[in-house]
Amino acid sequence: MPEMIRLTSAIDGFEFDAWLGKPDGMRKGGLVLVQEIFGLDRYILEDAKRWVDQGYEVIVPAMFDRQERGFVADHDADGIATGLKYSRENGPENPVSDVRACVDALKQDGPVFLIGYCYGGTVGWRAAAAIDALSAVVSYYGGGVAAIADLQPKCPVICNFGRKDPNIPADEVSAKIKAAHPEVPVYIYENSGHGFNNDGRPDSDPEDARLARARASALFDACGAVIAA
Repeated sequence: MPEMIRLTSAIDGFEFDAWLGKPDGMRKGGLVLVQEIFGLDRYILEDAKRWVDQGYEVIVPAMFDRQERGFVADHDADGIATGLKYSRENGPENPVSDVRACVDALKQDGPVFLIGYCYGGTVGWRAAAAIDALSAVVSYYGGGVAAIADLQPKCPVICNFGRKDPNIPADEVSAKIKAAHPEVPVYIYENSGHGFNNDGRPDSDPEDARLARARASALFDACGAVIAA
């Protein structure tokens, strides 16, 4: 059964909450999922359970506990405004330090991977450049990645964007990433907008979502995910 745990960030000693799920039986690796700006909402927890079912031990940190412990917002104007405010207040270093604490909690049992969505997609790119123990990172619709494309990932990374995303110009962002890192695959999903991993949302195409998840699974397999007792 999943549980809530508390981890400590090295940057300031802050204790933050995180959702932890462990697979029944065999374990493929550790996985850190980094939220959108809406906190630990049903979409990120549904995704966490999906990866647990595939054999991953998953930690989902509550990234805005410094701003409001237990924050969960609706995907509406008020939720977006508050989430963006908290993301700005949290700065660039706190989230990477929190991710590092999650990685440290998982790494003793095998490779650790990361998937980040929206806000988490940008955090994931930063983490890939800062944390040696990450084996691979998947960034979904990280609007801030283009501005920090010059950071050098220490592990394989793939980036996903939706063609219909009204706020992230997919071709422009892809070109900036590829100019800095031609080795990084950047996938554009023609039928999807922002948040397309969130099943049931109007901007989510089921086939695009499945394809992106399959690509993540293949990357993790290529980077050390194995069934181990």
